[in-house]
Amino acid sequence: MNYKEAQDEFIQLWGSLGSNWGISKAMAQIHAYLLSIENPVSTDEIMEALTMSRSNANLTLRALLDWGLVYKKSLAGDRKEYFVAEKDIWQVAIKIMRERRRREIEPLIQNLKQLGAFETTNFEEKNFKNVLQNIIDNAERLDGMAKMVEQFDRMNFLKWLSGQK
Repeated sequence: MNYKEAQDEFIQLWGSLGSNWGISKAMAQIHAYLLSIENPVSTDEIMEALTMSRSNANLTLRALLDWGLVYKKSLAGDRKEYFVAEKDIWQVAIKIMRERRRREIEPLIQNLKQLGAFETTNFEEKNFKNVLQNIIDNAERLDGMAKMVEQFDRMNFLKWLSGQK
């Protein structure tokens, strides 16, 4: 397999994994393309490399910028916008975790708390309220663990996982 074949396979693989991380296939594919190259590239270069429309490329790049997975880069003497990926995979994981918490876990907890704010009058209602509370408790634990991981640097996290001090 040569570089181009490996790059294409990586872009497809990363794109298919993107939905598991809460990002679109196009977001993951652009991110993979930017991970696989060294120099900053323009929207036009991304469009050509991934056979993507301008509107899709622009919208997807804006989303990647919002997530902090991609950065703009200026090149001297050129007015075009160029883009580079965050290549520290630890930082990528932290940024994805942070966004998923903000977009999914925090609203889930808030909505479940609102749902569970009803008065119970019988066993079935109390049981349902307990189920909601159990889900809230576990979601809050998960959120707390994610916050803790976000605050660790890579080495301290690996030491913590392995039980080293």
